[in-house]
Amino acid sequence: MSAIAFLLERLRDAGEGTAFIEADGAAVGRGQFLGRIARARAALAAAGVGAGDAVQLRGDFGADAAAWLLALWEIGAVALPVAPTSMARAAEFAAVGDVSWIVSGPVAAGDIAPGPGGSAHPLYAELRRRAAPGLVIFTSGTSGTPKGAVHDAGRLLSKFHAPGKDLRTLAFLLFDHIAGIDTLLYALANASTLVCPPARDPATVMRCVAAHRVEVLPTAPSFLNMLLLSGAHEGLDLSALKIITYGAEMMPQPLLERVAAAFPGVRIVQKYGTSELGALRSRSAGDRSRWLTIGGAGTEWRVRGGLLEIRTPTAMLGYLNAPSPFTEDGFHMTGDRVEVSPCGSMIRFLGRESDIINVGGQKVFPAEVEAALRALPGIADAAVHGVPHPMLGACVCARIRPADPAADAAALRVAIRRGLAGVLEPYKIPQKIILVDGPLATERFKQMRG
Repeated sequence: MSAIAFLLERLRDAGEGTAFIEADGAAVGRGQFLGRIARARAALAAAGVGAGDAVQLRGDFGADAAAWLLALWEIGAVALPVAPTSMARAAEFAAVGDVSWIVSGPVAAGDIAPGPGGSAHPLYAELRRRAAPGLVIFTSGTSGTPKGAVHDAGRLLSKFHAPGKDLRTLAFLLFDHIAGIDTLLYALANASTLVCPPARDPATVMRCVAAHRVEVLPTAPSFLNMLLLSGAHEGLDLSALKIITYGAEMMPQPLLERVAAAFPGVRIVQKYGTSELGALRSRSAGDRSRWLTIGGAGTEWRVRGGLLEIRTPTAMLGYLNAPSPFTEDGFHMTGDRVEVSPCGSMIRFLGRESDIINVGGQKVFPAEVEAALRALPGIADAAVHGVPHPMLGACVCARIRPADPAADAAALRVAIRRGLAGVLEPYKIPQKIILVDGPLATERFKQMRG
């Protein structure tokens, strides 16, 4: 029996209904979707794609890309999804992934072309030994060497064997993001409707939520900040919306408070997962709390030196092209710095260890400075990073988008430093302030991966 047999059975048993609302607004029924999977499977077989082959799948959320993905898994192949936002690096990902085939376009066209590789990586051999389908998620953003996290797709699918809730969900997260794949699988496993937006800007997303009576909006803090700044949610009928989830980035407490106030009656839930571990089950302490529990069957966590480590059955087999990030006893070293609640059962994220700015031996978390900056009058958004300093090693640099584009730059810089005095320790106050016109959060969202 294939790893996706239970998904197909649930879709058949659920009867006719809408599986996808496409980006153009067209509805695709469950029967139609099952037909596309069968046609995709036949096209793959005709092209010679087989079990254990590494296949780059280029596409975005919709019935066609989902049908290709499930057909690949049904025949035991390894899928390497690439979303439109990552297409500039598709050739690089294909080379790192040693892909034998590249699949794109609608199922009806059957666009299957040879790839540059031979699917010879030892981790692919391990999947063949297990007779298991695979998934590769690349962890890098827009710079640096991409790391390919290789998963046994059967392991990822196992958590969906127990039925969940049928909730109409927006496909906001990316098709090549582990949380995006998790959204897709949850919707399919529960015969729910997945709404695919034509774009991911606040106005378009909220129009989709209103028009299609979306119940779950999975998103990210940077998008929620953009949404509240734009006011795109105002004046719309969002009465169907039940849950907003967020993850992938640090959530500043003031932003969480604003989101909860803007959407009364909607549950605000923090999610956690990584490209290496999959999307883990989590539960927030409350709509306005950043404390959460993480777990799920067989999942354990610990904190060593302030850094979170997790052991879970859904963990990847390894990287295609990087050393193992696991300890000898199987815990993944996440690189997330956290604090543990007094009761010892909950954690709160402080920031990525790799993002910490070391100012003369003092640690600065960018998220803390960004939150303080956004709380100041006249600031629409802020992004903080470290820059080299000849004496301190590094200093804090802030990119600021003013609420008023015509604001006097010199006066705003003085107001920022005065406003942060007494709020942040002196070494955390930005020494360099750059004013920008564009929405900083858009760039952050584009770079979200695992």
